[in-house]
Amino acid sequence: MRKAVVVRGGWEGHVPVEATELFIPFLREHGFAVEVHDDLDVYTDRVRMAAADLVVQCWSIGTITDEQAAGLIAAVRAGTGFAGWHGGIVGAFHHNAYHQLTGGVFVHHPPGFVDHDLTVLPGRADHPVVRGIGTVRLHTEKYWVLTDPLNDVLATVTFDPEPERDTAAATPWHRSVTLPAVWTRQWGAGRVFVSTVGHKLDDLTLPPIRTITERGLLWAARQR
Repeated sequence: MRKAVVVRGGWEGHVPVEATELFIPFLREHGFAVEVHDDLDVYTDRVRMAAADLVVQCWSIGTITDEQAAGLIAAVRAGTGFAGWHGGIVGAFHHNAYHQLTGGVFVHHPPGFVDHDLTVLPGRADHPVVRGIGTVRLHTEKYWVLTDPLNDVLATVTFDPEPERDTAAATPWHRSVTLPAVWTRQWGAGRVFVSTVGHKLDDLTLPPIRTITERGLLWAARQR
């Protein structure tokens, strides 16, 4: 039986317990023995991490030690999969080596929830994570992220120029810019899946987003 380690905690605004509970039954249905940790020290347990086929992380606005980051990164380089969504993976920690692992870091989102489209790239429409999904209409946070060009970008969001607003929170985009929203990457022998969608539970229960997330977890897991 394959093993999945779920690591959750940090800022409660991203409902780490409720969000991960959405996917634990799915993992069990697909043959994973699941263990849940609310402490990052699991990343320093070399035996447990080496035995894990997948790490699912939902930990936002936290602090990771060098030892914890090194343990996670070493496990992924050796073949353990790593997956997550939204701030639970790209808004988790300020740690350079961790950012290299994920291939991206959250920088900004426009105020509040905004209507926007997540668009699967036509050239990646046959990828198993997004197959059969085209454009998904969202009403949630739209993430501006800095990303690694080594990522295999599967879906994007576009920021269009905004009208001038008398608020310090507004960002005056001068032209439309398209940014990665869902990507995969290889890190050593391990696979990494990231989706920037998932601030709230109804984002994750939206059928196409739930499908992308579930498929991403399976894709990232060690292939046996």
